[in-house]
Amino acid sequence: MEYHLAIDIGASSGRHILGYIEDGKMKIEEVYRFENGIRKIDDEYCWDLKGLFQEIKNGIHKCKEIGKLPKSIGIDTWAVDFVLLDRQDKVLGNTVAYRDDRTEGIMEEVFETIPKDMLYLYTGIQFQRFNTIYQLMAIKNKKPNVLENAKAFLMVPDYLNFLLTGVKANEYTNATSTQLVNSFDRTWDHKILEQLGIDKSIFQEIRLPKASLGNLREELVQEFGFDMEVILPATHDTGSAFIASVCNDNDSVYLSSGTWSLMGVENHFPICVPQSMNYNFTNEGGIDYRFRFLKNIMGLWIIQEVRRNYENKYSFAELVIKARESEEFSSIIDVNNDRFLNPENMIEEIKCYCRETNQQVPETVGQVAYCVYNSLSSSYKESIEELEEIFEKQYKRINVFGGGCQNELLNELLAKVTQKEVLAGPVEATAIGNIVAQLLSYEKIANLEEARKLIAKSFEIKNYAP
Repeated sequence: MEYHLAIDIGASSGRHILGYIEDGKMKIEEVYRFENGIRKIDDEYCWDLKGLFQEIKNGIHKCKEIGKLPKSIGIDTWAVDFVLLDRQDKVLGNTVAYRDDRTEGIMEEVFETIPKDMLYLYTGIQFQRFNTIYQLMAIKNKKPNVLENAKAFLMVPDYLNFLLTGVKANEYTNATSTQLVNSFDRTWDHKILEQLGIDKSIFQEIRLPKASLGNLREELVQEFGFDMEVILPATHDTGSAFIASVCNDNDSVYLSSGTWSLMGVENHFPICVPQSMNYNFTNEGGIDYRFRFLKNIMGLWIIQEVRRNYENKYSFAELVIKARESEEFSSIIDVNNDRFLNPENMIEEIKCYCRETNQQVPETVGQVAYCVYNSLSSSYKESIEELEEIFEKQYKRINVFGGGCQNELLNELLAKVTQKEVLAGPVEATAIGNIVAQLLSYEKIANLEEARKLIAKSFEIKNYAP
């Protein structure tokens, strides 16, 4: 059996999942799981990349322990966050997380140099205060010596790949999230970098999903007792998740549902018109130079924080049960409001929002949970209506994939408010998409269309009628 290892790292956890093809179907097996999260260091919310790399190694050791040695490995993570390396390849400063407030007000400063509409025309990327471009400008403003001493820019999965192979490269799908890649040239936009005073030499060659970075460093081969080829998946986890959609037509909307909800469609060209800018849609890079025309929605982060504020007393399944008991509750929050990005207490923030907007304030656990789910479905409906307006067409169905597709209440609400068919699955979309990129690299699958047919017959897909 030939195994391929997907390491999928999200904001709260990471997994090592082995994939292989058997009897004409794709099979996956989780072999290792670990926790992740941000912590405060020097008044900044940061990632622990040293700890993450140790967990990556722990999972690889686990593969050896169970006697299932992968032929290749691919890493995907969240987007926008990065490290800067000095001339000795040491990380400069903290690896600050996108939820940190260091970029407050920076976006508006950038617009004074590059007008908002021109920045969107160049990059096609939606405006979010935590985009890499604003993080770099925050460093330039507040810690200029860090940027001055930087000799290499690597995004989080790029850096983890560098630790594995010694090769520095920027992967395409994650690079596009920086708002520094020209959407038409599909490479670093030197004009933007020059206008902002950022040294263009620190950026690496942009490599595409399916590309090989070579094999492991020799010391890691010695440590693990075996070697693997490091293949680039779509290292932006949403890019990998979109690969795993079971829809191969132009009548479907995709919804990658997890900590973030990413809703949109797949294109072969960017859409950088004022209408899409005003609706804040983004043109993120996908596999085979496709574009994921989508909108970032706050997602299940809100219910994750609600659960944490209840001291994890309730499981996510129990929160759904309690929400079903409060279906008469009608208050709706704007899930995309920055106030819900990283509040001190999510429950209190929800209550304050309802109070300030003269709506009923949720008091019970069920009311709080239903408010979140109902608000998410309302936001999804609005995004679909905007897509239909932009493309001047009606979509027939929605494919929800990722961990959030297991939430039957949310799927039911989505089908109800949109009056569209909802296909839920696959659950492990990101890891599956990661493995597909590796299989495509080895030509075990001919193309993306064939991959999606394979996924559809390999994994459970649930149907929700309007």
